[in-house]
Amino acid sequence: MTEPAQEELKQRILEYLKKGKAKSRDIATALNVKKSEVDQAVKELALEDQVEFLYLGTSYVTLKGNY
Repeated sequence: MTEPAQEELKQRILEYLKKGKAKSRDIATALNVKKSEVDQAVKELALEDQVEFLYLGTSYVTLKGNY
């Protein structure tokens, strides 16, 4: 995935997460992209301290401090 496309995907993920926590698979389905692409973008967002992972019996992604 090219850098501009990756940045666009990250912005789309951040917009989606404004609704609340979500699983990576659900984000991928909603945005109509591959789960592996979502996983990579979420990993980058976590390194940028914009999202975090919640473990509530299963893994969720949420905006930083939004749980």
